[in-house]
Amino acid sequence: MRAMLVLGLPFFLVTACAATPPPAHTHGSAPTESAPPGALDPELVTYRYPYPVSYLDVRSQGQTLRMAYLDVAPATAPNGRVALLLHGKNFSAAYWAPTIRTLTAAGFRVIAPDQIGFGKSVKPQAYAYSFEALAENTKALFDHLGIERASVIGHSMGGMLATRFALMYPASTERLVLVNPIGLEDWRKLGVPDAELDDLYRKELGASPDSLRTYMRNAYFGGAWKPEYEALLEIHKGWMLHPGYPLVARNAALTSQMIFTQPVVQDFPRITVPTLLIIGQRDRTAIGKDRATKELAATLGNYPELGRRAAASIPGAKLVEIETAGHLPQVEAFDAYARALLAFVTPS
Repeated sequence: MRAMLVLGLPFFLVTACAATPPPAHTHGSAPTESAPPGALDPELVTYRYPYPVSYLDVRSQGQTLRMAYLDVAPATAPNGRVALLLHGKNFSAAYWAPTIRTLTAAGFRVIAPDQIGFGKSVKPQAYAYSFEALAENTKALFDHLGIERASVIGHSMGGMLATRFALMYPASTERLVLVNPIGLEDWRKLGVPDAELDDLYRKELGASPDSLRTYMRNAYFGGAWKPEYEALLEIHKGWMLHPGYPLVARNAALTSQMIFTQPVVQDFPRITVPTLLIIGQRDRTAIGKDRATKELAATLGNYPELGRRAAASIPGAKLVEIETAGHLPQVEAFDAYARALLAFVTPS
């Protein structure tokens, strides 16, 4: 059976969407109960991704956890290289579809995992989230697939994970690309108050499509919103309708805490691999901004300044600034984003 995943923008059209088989088993997810139409269970069993989904059981923290991933072969003559795509916090491997098409058309094999706690991967009842643990799980996927090196491309939270991966496994990281990564500033050090896990959990439970849309509009898109952006909310809308949503919300709270308490910006000078930053200039994302004073909040998430500072602190880093984009250059300015990406990762 074929279906079409439409994210609204022409470059998000997917023409070959494979039906996704349900996981053989789960580790920690809430049982599926009676749910209203449109509801999506925590592991998105019925939700179709743009490419076939595979699963790997990884051992982490004494648990066996099921990790979903895409492994997409080159669409043209292989160039012998691999690209690893690391998603952001509010996203999954599925939103990489246009980037996957672009890279496979250039001869890359593309790997795009859903990290534990995200997308089609398991939502554990208990897990001590850290970027080190997620990097170890990703390296386990590399080992399973026989991949020695890849260009590691991370967006948003995925940029923090990509940074940690490159620091832990430099021999496995051919090139590093950070697309509007969060974590370009240490919010705690700047004075943003910590949040209790229970408070973060209540906030996630109280979220709605409207509140998430408002957040994305203001932080990601410079106050603008287009109908085609609604597709970015599709998974979250389905989760919020499902009886298992509290488990999704708990994992989201835990990963929010991870992001806030585990900065990577201080480690930028230790990066040893060739690095490119692609920075949409209208981005104003900052975790905890709603907890900061009005005066402090006004200074946070200044991506034009943060991108230049990050590029200066990473040895030999290149910086591409995209004036017309915010937090998702791959949505708002795909052609400029793709040109910068391909120029950096394509072998000369």
